[in-house]
This record gives sequence, C-alpha cells and structure tokens, in this order.
Amino acid sequence: MSLPNDQLDGRHARFELRTLLDTSRMLIESHDLGFVLNNLLLISMGKLFSTKASILLYQPMKKHYVVARNKGQTGLHDNQLISLHLSDYLKNKDIIQCALDNDGTLPEPFSENELCAMFNMRTSTQHIGYLCVGGKANKEPFAEHELNFIENLVNISAAAISNSQLVSQLKATNHQLDRRVQEMHTLFDLSKEFNANVDLDPILRTFKFALLGQMFIRSFFFLYQRKDTPPEVVVQNGMKGSFSDAELGELVRLEHSVTRTGDSHRQQFPIIEANDIEALIRLELQDEVAIMGVGKRATNEAYSDGDFNFLQSLGNLALLSVQKTYLLKERIENERLEEELSIARTIQRKLLPDPIPAVDGLQIAATNLSSYQVGGDYFDVISKANGTYLAIADVTGKGIPASLLMANLQAMLHVLTPIQGSLSEATGKINDIIYKNTPSDKFISFFWGRYDHDKAALLYANAGHNPPMLLRSKAQKPVLLSEGGVLLGAMPTMMAYATGEVALSKGDIVVMYTDGVSEALNEIEEEYGEERLEACLIKNARLNAQGIMEAILEDVKAFTSNTYSDDITLLVLKKS
Repeated sequence: MSLPNDQLDGRHARFELRTLLDTSRMLIESHDLGFVLNNLLLISMGKLFSTKASILLYQPMKKHYVVARNKGQTGLHDNQLISLHLSDYLKNKDIIQCALDNDGTLPEPFSENELCAMFNMRTSTQHIGYLCVGGKANKEPFAEHELNFIENLVNISAAAISNSQLVSQLKATNHQLDRRVQEMHTLFDLSKEFNANVDLDPILRTFKFALLGQMFIRSFFFLYQRKDTPPEVVVQNGMKGSFSDAELGELVRLEHSVTRTGDSHRQQFPIIEANDIEALIRLELQDEVAIMGVGKRATNEAYSDGDFNFLQSLGNLALLSVQKTYLLKERIENERLEEELSIARTIQRKLLPDPIPAVDGLQIAATNLSSYQVGGDYFDVISKANGTYLAIADVTGKGIPASLLMANLQAMLHVLTPIQGSLSEATGKINDIIYKNTPSDKFISFFWGRYDHDKAALLYANAGHNPPMLLRSKAQKPVLLSEGGVLLGAMPTMMAYATGEVALSKGDIVVMYTDGVSEALNEIEEEYGEERLEACLIKNARLNAQGIMEAILEDVKAFTSNTYSDDITLLVLKKS
C-alpha cells in the first residue's frame, strides 16, 4: 500500500535534514579545503542529477575568481582565472538561474546550455565565491526543494570553506615564520663563521656553501668594487664564460637593490643569458659596492620576496667580511711599509753628517726636516786635505724615489771630492752620471762649495738651486750666490759649470736652503718667500750660526702654523 504524498514529503524533508546535519558536521570538522570542496561538488551534483559543476573561489586581493574544483564538460579548467562583472542585481541574489535571471552581465559558459545555476557562497562577513551547476541529465528543471537543499548546503559549506582557508593561511604563515626563524639561525651561524675567519678564502668558501646548501643555487657570482679600484669577481660557481671589463663596469652601476633579469638585461649582458641568471642583488657598504647574481634554484622554486631578503642579508655579511679581509691586508701591508720606511729613514739620517765636523774659522749649523718619513733633501759637510766641502741639494718629488736618488748623490760626492780637478769638472761629472742613470722626470737642484782655509774663501758652483744668501757683517742686504749652470740630470753636460768665489770676513754669514723654506705655505696658500727669509736673516745676524738657523726655523713654523708640505733643509755658515 503506497503512502499519501504528504507523508512522502515529510519523510523526504526529514531525510534531507539529516543529510544536511551529517554533512555540516563532516564539513565543519574538516579543515582540509580540498575535502570540503570535493564533497560540496559531489553532493550537489548527486542531489541535482547533474553531470558537471564548478566551484569558483573569490580572491579579493586580485579581484578575480579562480576555478578551485571542476568536474564534467563545463568549458572551464582547474586554476583558471575568471573576472565576473555582474550587475548589482545578480550580485545580491542567493541563487542565479542563468536562463531566467541573465540580464546580460553573465558571460559564457554561465548559460542554460552549460552551467545553468550559480549559488552565492557567502558568510555573514564575506563573499566566498560561487557553486556553478549544470542542468539535470534528464533535462528536467530544478525543483524548488532541490534548490533550497543546495542553498542550505552552500551556506554550511561557505563557513567550512572560510574556516579551511583561514587554517590554510595560518599554516602557511606558520610555515613562513618557521622558515624565517631557520634563516635567522642560519644567518647567525654564518655571521659567527665569517667573523671567525680573517682570510679571504674560507670566507668565500662559507658564502659559497651557504648558497649551495641553504638556497640550492648552483650558478652564482659575487663581484666586488672597492673605492677607486675596478670591480672584480671574487667568487663564482657554475658560471660559463667570463665577464668582460665592460660588463663588470655596467653591473656595478645597477641602482635597484633587487633586479629580476629580463630580456633587456640578457641582451646587455651576454654572460647573464649564457648562465640563466635570475636576479641581480646590489649591496653597498660605505663607498664600496658588490653585485650578487643568482641563477635558477635546483628545486625550480621561484624566488620570493623573503628569499631576496635572506640573500641580501647573506650578501651583506659576505661583503662586510670581504671588506674586513682587505682592510686587514692593507693594515698589515701599511705596518710592514711603515717599518721599512722607519728603517730607510734611519739609514738616510746616517747619510747626513752627525755630528757636523768642526772647521777652524767657521761656525756651521744644519738641519733636515722631512715632510715624509724619507725625503729628497740633502746636505753635507766633508773635510778634506784641500778644504772643507759644503753641499745642499733637493731632489724632485718626495718619498722613497727621491730618497734613493739623494743616496746616490751622497755617494758620488764622497767619491769625487778627494780627486784632483776643478769644482766645475766635478759638477759636470756628477750631472752626466745622474742624467744617464735616472728617469727623465727626475732632477736635482744642487749647490756646493769648497772652503779654502788658507784664503778664507768659498769657491762654489750652483746647479739650478735656490741661490744661497751671503750677508756681509756690515752690509744692509745680502747678495746671492748664483754662478753655475743647469739642474743635475736635466741634460748632458755640454757647457762647463761656471764657478764663483767669495772671500769671507769675520761676521759674514752664508745661508743655504731648499725650496721647502721659501715655498712654505700658510693657511691662505701664501708662500714664505725670499723676502721674509732675508728679513729674518738680517734681524738675527748678531746670533751665532746655530741661533740664526733656529730663528729661521721658528719663523717658518710660525708662518705655516707648524705644517710642512715639503722637506725643509738649512745649512748656515758664519765666519768667526
């Protein structure tokens, strides 16, 4: 015996209610988004006797929909992106029956022939997406109770989907946090490893293994440019070919902190194309620049912003450590050079007469102040049987080259002074030797003389040097000792050097000096000059030779605020 229709409807309603209750419990308890979507799709298709259906999930950040699940010939495919520009009327409907409600804003395939019903999935606070179902297999229209069932199922599923998405986001966030914590630990360990090494090779090896082991990067390079030096590749791995100087110069001019390489970069830099470099990372430390290039990862995983942050941190650690090794190397080199210069200065000081030989009838005072540890100024006092030789010289330039040439001059003077012959001939021989054995840009200004004890006269030759000043005991103005010829080393001796001779009486003063005295500069770039030197000499003429020399030095120091830009040498004679 068949049951009345109202009893059948009641049983059917109770069955659907139990189904909804069981389904809601199952969906809400599950936090697996795939499980929720699959069950929603299968239950809906089974209830409506449909052979095709899709679930579209809304992505609010990108303002489009993605096909999250798809079954049957819907005209859509998984992960397809769709933009729906529905009218406000359709957006507000819970159920859109495409054939009946289409107001012209529904695109294909949302039509009666394919996906003919769209159920709006939403919670009380957000729009989740749409469940899109095709028509019944028997071509019959959907019954009202069927649509109501699916609508209730969709409402339950919307909450489950929202919860699943939230859980997925939390898991992804936790995963990212775990990864960042791991990266922080890695960077901390690497920083300790970098700091433990002062040699370049182990630092670069640590950097290399970090990229290979932590980021799975097989092809990379690290180029470094120090201030005022050309860029150089300090470490690379898996790179084919070599960088041209032009490529290195252009790479260090990249401005962005992270540059994802594109077609323009591959055309500009052939080595990037050849090695499939994915990104270029610029690192800066004070005035120094480094460029790190990274190729594809062995896992084929794309680089994220977090990956680039890690690479920048790793690169900065490496750059700091590489800079440290260069600075340490420079410091060691400078200390070694300072030690060698100190030894050279000691040797050079021993080339100068100390103490100055005593000469009957003459007071002699001399000093040499170098602006560098070693310099090119020179003076000498050599006592020989035929008289006392007094010399002063200034080599062009400063530092070690000038000091070497000065040492050669000192050796020549000590060899040539004992020989028989004129002062003019000896000066010519010295000039020819220097001309043949020194670079064309090196010269020596030189003045020397021989004091004849019997005649109390000074015979001299001036080779391009500042003319010494001779101040007679009763004169108001000094005279200049300028007889001679060209600078030593400027050209071969083609004309004999002229000589001059001056008789010295009691109280007469001769001041020999280098241009470090006359060309000393004050704060406004004004030179001390011969006039100030002359005035200082006249003012202090009553003093002995030592006192005159000290007075001139004090006057120059006061003028320059005790700052020298050139070597200063003084040789003062006073007839007693």
